[in-house]
Amino acid sequence: MGSTFGHLFRISTFGESHGGGVGVVIDGCPPLIELSAEEIQVELDRRRPGQSKITTPRNEADHCEILSGIVDGKTLGTPIAILVRNKDQRSQDYTDMAVKYRPSHADATYDAKYGIRAVAGGGRSSARETIGRVAAGAIAKKVLQQSGVEIVAYVKRIKDLEAAIDPNTVTLEQVESNIVRCPDPDCAERMIDLIQQMGGQGDSIGGVVECVARRVPMGLGEPVFDKLEADLAKAVMSLPATKGFEIGSGFAGTLMTGSEHNDEFYTDEAGRIRTVTNRSGGVQGGISNGENIVIRVAFKPTATIRKEQKTVTNTGEAVTLAAKGRHDPCVLPRAVPMVEAMVALVLCDHLLRQRGQCGRREEGDIQL
Repeated sequence: MGSTFGHLFRISTFGESHGGGVGVVIDGCPPLIELSAEEIQVELDRRRPGQSKITTPRNEADHCEILSGIVDGKTLGTPIAILVRNKDQRSQDYTDMAVKYRPSHADATYDAKYGIRAVAGGGRSSARETIGRVAAGAIAKKVLQQSGVEIVAYVKRIKDLEAAIDPNTVTLEQVESNIVRCPDPDCAERMIDLIQQMGGQGDSIGGVVECVARRVPMGLGEPVFDKLEADLAKAVMSLPATKGFEIGSGFAGTLMTGSEHNDEFYTDEAGRIRTVTNRSGGVQGGISNGENIVIRVAFKPTATIRKEQKTVTNTGEAVTLAAKGRHDPCVLPRAVPMVEAMVALVLCDHLLRQRGQCGRREEGDIQL
């Protein structure tokens, strides 16, 4: 069941890019969480198309409708259904793509798997599918806020332009201060210029989104197959256009010795066990250790581009394709809230699983 994610905090997304609408059903949300459509809308506005000169010009308000699970501004503990109706489709732009496969897109593989696909807009392989994830992530964030957890993602790199950002201090306000969602102002300007340049050439570029989760309690994670970093990797790698995942030191850690890489322990003034460094990225043995969780997600260049490329038809005939439609020249700015949402879904699910298995540990042990 590839459209369902999570164990106790469980979501199922639905809908195609050019269908009647897209949405999500969230099951397992605790009752009595204060929640409004406006709070969910804030997150959806961060991912919606047409928000700036460097995103797709598709003009969708992405207004969310809460169909169930909330009464008088509080969750009921029953399934929450959220719907966003599609308004601005241009399905005629996909006529060629009904038979011509886009290089590096999901057209050929969907045909091979199902024998049918929703051609217009890319169907479920479109990033529009992530609306349900972001809406559910907004609710997961509300649950996590009760435990003091804060999640902030941002654009770390676009192509070869890499920003200098401290994950321990970066704020949401800094991230949202510019349209590329890079809290390094000087680098952000260069990123914006590069994205516009590539878009003007009918091409696309990729990059890296970094995400930090702060004040995560110790003890989250279920060894061995549901280790916290394993679930985080699956979550973010299920997003469209993702090609790589790192946590903590990531691949750079392979260049170090054990004595260089190990995070030495100490006891802080409050008597809590901490680490001097954080090369582990907040997770050890698949379990959160109370330090900041820091991950990085690589996104490839957008597959659908206006530049003419060689391809084949669904009958194997060699042809060329210069794709039409309205597509992001770089997915990174809109991917930021998507990454936050998936991290929130994983942490919320594991928080509830920890409470179910181990309860709320006393002061001096794990505080949940």
